Amino acid sequence: MNKLQALESTVDSLIARCQQLAKDNRELRRQEADWQRERQRLIKNNEAARSRVEAMINRLKGLAQDS
Repeated sequence: MNKLQALESTVDSLIARCQQLAKDNRELRRQEADWQRERQRLIKNNEAARSRVEAMINRLKGLAQDS
């Protein structure tokens, strides 16, 4: 293999690697967006649960004071 063929082979390999990295990057960004949506959903659920627990505690305190 002469130098030109070796260079061409190296360039082809670099192009293929760059394309694979771009594909991987797109997939990782998609996954990150999915995780961010999941995180927001869990935060919302956690806040709702916290509100319900606080409401129950306040009702129990009110019942205890009424007794």
